[in-house]
Amino acid sequence: MRILGIETSCDETGIAIYDTEQGLLADALHSQVALHADYGGVVPELASRDHVRKTLPLIRQVLADAGCPAGDINGIAFTAGPGLVGALLVGCAIGRSLAWAWNVPAVEVHHMEGHLLAPLLEDDAPAFPFVALLVSGGHTLLVAVKGVGEYEILGDTLDDAAGEAFDKTAKLLGLDYPGGPALARLAESGDPARFRFPRPMTNRPGLDFSFSGLKTFAVNTMNENTGENTDTAQTRADIARAFQDAVVDTLLIKCRRALKQTGMQRLVIAGGVSANRQLRDSLQANAKKEGFDVFYPRLAFCTDNGAMIAFAGALRLSAGERIGLAFDGRPRWPIDTLNALAQSG
Repeated sequence: MRILGIETSCDETGIAIYDTEQGLLADALHSQVALHADYGGVVPELASRDHVRKTLPLIRQVLADAGCPAGDINGIAFTAGPGLVGALLVGCAIGRSLAWAWNVPAVEVHHMEGHLLAPLLEDDAPAFPFVALLVSGGHTLLVAVKGVGEYEILGDTLDDAAGEAFDKTAKLLGLDYPGGPALARLAESGDPARFRFPRPMTNRPGLDFSFSGLKTFAVNTMNENTGENTDTAQTRADIARAFQDAVVDTLLIKCRRALKQTGMQRLVIAGGVSANRQLRDSLQANAKKEGFDVFYPRLAFCTDNGAMIAFAGALRLSAGERIGLAFDGRPRWPIDTLNALAQSG
């Protein structure tokens, strides 16, 4: 079964073809970073229009790269949420229209389920059950995963997601968009001993997150440590390091707590922030010391991509899931409302 996957939830157009017997055949990605850079963040209307321009050419490219004519496609999967509603509707409309024109079934894919399942594309794929940390610009979730669609939310963010906090703090430090990777690069030259930021909500029970206060702490630290005789560039690097240390430690503490609470020994990290090198190194070191296994998608599949949508869609289409002719983009869509697949466990 060959599935065409379409991802247009935010600022990246991702297209891929996944074969249930041969694996990933081809994938392509168009990033809108240059388009939004002048604005310091994603402009929803511009994002939607760029998806309109790029989606069909990328589909043609991926079909050619895979050596797969349209007639060999057996189903189409597209991201229906959560995300920017205008961007979502582009992928939904194109995906559902092509499925109708090619007379193949279509299925809606939850964006975060795509991220959650992305490590299953790797050779060293995790077995169910596992705890998943989904950490991106818009989401920070801890989820107990028993199978495809069998999700229990253990912890959620009460305000800013980790990636959002990275981007906002980077902007406060005068870094260019996209801020998260820029802050991580700046942190490499920071002194880890100069500042210590709080580890929010780690001194109380529970698995929820709160990162909004860290950016305020960063602003106050910057204001208190700048002046004529101050090396402002080094101060910015030291603040970036302290901020990143605080986020990574908080995520690590909550992951360890979730594993202990569930009794599981496998941890999956997915989403854009899962590409952060310090987070990966810290989790790997703790995994070795405490005896749990940690899994990631490859770096190219940490951020939004079509491969994870094609793969998640293939699982659901293979299980007989289908949608009718109607479609809709869902800016909000709780992951624990998805249908469980009986054969996934």
